Amino acid sequence: MPDALASSSAPSAPPTPPVSLAALLAREELGLRRIAGPEDADLHWVHTSEMDDPYPYLLGGELLLTAGVQLTDPDHYVSRVVAAGAAALGFGVAPVYDTVPSALVAACERYGLPLVEVPPPTTFTAIARAVWRLMAEARHRELRRVAQAQQGLATAAARPDPVPAVLRQLTARLDGAWAVLLSAEGAPLATAGRPPSPDAHEALARLARVVNPPQPVPTTSEPAAPGTAPTGTTTGTTTPPPTPAPTPAPTPASRTASATGPTPRTAPTPTPATRTTPASATDTACGSHLAAYALAGGQRLVLGVASDRREAGDHTIAGVAVVLLSLLTTPHQGAAESARAAALVRLLLGADAAEVAPLLGADGWTVVHARPVGAPAGPDPLAAAALGAALGSALVDATEEGVVRVLLAGDARDIEPQPGWTLGVSSPVPASDLPAADIRAERAVRRAEATRSPLVRDRAEAGEGLASLITPDEARAHARVQLAPIADSPALTSTLRTWLSLHGSWDRTAVALDVHRNTVRQRIARCATLLDADLDDADVRMDLWFALRWL
Repeated sequence: MPDALASSSAPSAPPTPPVSLAALLAREELGLRRIAGPEDADLHWVHTSEMDDPYPYLLGGELLLTAGVQLTDPDHYVSRVVAAGAAALGFGVAPVYDTVPSALVAACERYGLPLVEVPPPTTFTAIARAVWRLMAEARHRELRRVAQAQQGLATAAARPDPVPAVLRQLTARLDGAWAVLLSAEGAPLATAGRPPSPDAHEALARLARVVNPPQPVPTTSEPAAPGTAPTGTTTGTTTPPPTPAPTPAPTPASRTASATGPTPRTAPTPTPATRTTPASATDTACGSHLAAYALAGGQRLVLGVASDRREAGDHTIAGVAVVLLSLLTTPHQGAAESARAAALVRLLLGADAAEVAPLLGADGWTVVHARPVGAPAGPDPLAAAALGAALGSALVDATEEGVVRVLLAGDARDIEPQPGWTLGVSSPVPASDLPAADIRAERAVRRAEATRSPLVRDRAEAGEGLASLITPDEARAHARVQLAPIADSPALTSTLRTWLSLHGSWDRTAVALDVHRNTVRQRIARCATLLDADLDDADVRMDLWFALRWL
């Protein structure tokens, strides 16, 4: 899940993990030597500048390389470099200076900036190449660590005690961190690892309230309109007033610490009308690095993590644990796991869906088709599982085409749009009509993509309204006769159905079918010819639409 970090206008670190100055100095072929300042620093990138004041051109975290061409006031120069957030300064000996100026050495010691002497044979390009190579190696180690952690967490989730097992595995993968699963009221439900100090424990509890703020207290100061609830209130027990939103923490580029102590890194406090709750937040207290993550599934649970140090990849590993814990703690619709397993066995042994459905404890079913917004096609089991958890169902299928199908028990009329997904929702049907509901959900998601809507619901059953005046058998017979010339061509029937549903829009039909608009025109013209019908006539369109719904 994404961190709710400081203002987006602040410079951000690159996606690769930083490289330690000590690792760079250990490269003997470069011949680098630290002559002032702290022994180590985190390098995010390399920059070369001969400006007398490079401050405007630095983002923070750089190893700044210079030969001192315009170095006139070392003290002022170092103060500006430190103010810009540079991590270290590399000074090239020759051709301008034979040795590093003593005034520069003294200034770096005074401001706490690591100063590295670059010998004449070593080029600045060689230093930059070495840093990028170290970054690539660190990134490879991080990816391998995350992959191993993901495998370990998934294995833990399959154990008989999955929630404690996932927490134990998480603490092991985060080098002895402490993990706690908190209830909506902030009470610990499960823990693993060595607990932090009481002060850090209290700070983590406060941080959990950032991602899971207390629910508003019901008020009766103003009477509500009949049949409605008071605006901005929820029913329930009285809760303490919400903790004020913490101020944004300094960016990584800043080298000055806050005088008031550490503060959680969350988004700037919005106005009451636009306030949103972050999915995660971080803080540092009493020497412990703290993080809180909100779990999906509507339970308002929070995963809290306290560790002695923070490394690249920790946030990703914790994100995997959040997804697994969300799945494990979300109450499933229908029967228990044993009943779900029995239903699967019966289906595999040839039972009909109508026979198996009662085992899952539902009289009706709703099918949801979902497509990720702006994501490449292909199955993503973790994203699909997270979507299922958000919708309240463990019956999820991630297809090879990138479509996620979710089966919900009952009449799921309260489904809401999900960030990052385009949804098509069928009308509720009995188990025997699930294949037809699957087709209608597919059409709905295509219509949602074509109209750029986050969610489109399938309309009422075809047997309602005017269509109920004739029997289903008569309607199917009429559809087979009227659409006989194109019935054997799925491309023509699908194009005609989509075109009619989108009110004859060529462009939207092309988007929904993922074809060129000229292809749509050719297919519709072919349908008109084969059916000997005037598709500009509203009555003809209505008659064809009725027939297509029964084909």
